[in-house]
Amino acid sequence: MDFDQLHTFLEIVRLKSFSKAAQTCYRTQPAISAQVRQLEQELHSELFERFGSRISLTTAGRIFAEYAGQMLDLRRRAQDAIAELETNPRGELVIAANEATCIYVLPQVFSKYRQLFPAVQLEVNRSFGSRVVEAVMDNSADFGLTQLPVEEKRLQVVAIYHDEIRLIVPGRHPLAGWKSVTPRDVTPYFLVLPKQGKTRVRLNEWLEPVEDEVRISMELDSTEMMKRFVMAGLGVSFLAVSNCREEIALGKLQAIPLGAEPMVRRLGLIYRKDKALSKAALGFIQVVLDNVDEERGGLAKHRAPRVVA
Repeated sequence: MDFDQLHTFLEIVRLKSFSKAAQTCYRTQPAISAQVRQLEQELHSELFERFGSRISLTTAGRIFAEYAGQMLDLRRRAQDAIAELETNPRGELVIAANEATCIYVLPQVFSKYRQLFPAVQLEVNRSFGSRVVEAVMDNSADFGLTQLPVEEKRLQVVAIYHDEIRLIVPGRHPLAGWKSVTPRDVTPYFLVLPKQGKTRVRLNEWLEPVEDEVRISMELDSTEMMKRFVMAGLGVSFLAVSNCREEIALGKLQAIPLGAEPMVRRLGLIYRKDKALSKAALGFIQVVLDNVDEERGGLAKHRAPRVVA
């Protein structure tokens, strides 16, 4: 049973004639008679009673006509709904990101996206770095925002912005105002470190020359908690400058570059290479590119995508 057979059947019902239905369906009368026979064989019941040149529906035919009309109507509605996606995309997009990205990047992106695609529901899956990649790979998230590099070859990676990991100290700390610090400079102070992730791995490497002298006060999985504890005098920490810009501007925190080379953090948008992207998904990529500043995670000028292998 196919839609063409249903259309032919309903044309015969509407016109009460095989010959007239053949004309409107642009087929020969034997062709549409064959279609009706196929339907009757599949349904195991006759659909028409024939009285010479006149026809009428059997009881089975009247029942089937009602359902055939509903099936064709559902088909039209499905086609209309899909066609409408081109002009008014809707549905749901799930984005996986860590806490800091949720707080400092996604709100402005979501605000702009909602203006452009009001019928699309956005959902945030708060995840740590490694879990962001897993969420995209197992299709529990459509997009991920995570720190680069990402080694998974089945993912498309679009570089969004980069900023710098610096030593974060209270506004009146003895190290405040220093032009840069070395690992040995921080050994006299308790450290508040991220519990896991790429930044923690890089900090471990940076601190390796003095690892026996390092004093860790706390290991936390929240950027906001780390800032609060540093401001409360419980230690010094290492954070992306873009994540504490407000506190630095108010003088509550100071950010000091790490020596000998700056520790640069790069953030990327990731999605599966083999996943078909809807207009809503393509729109999200463009909104991210247009509204995340490469240097600070703020509003940006339009620029071409930068795709990283």
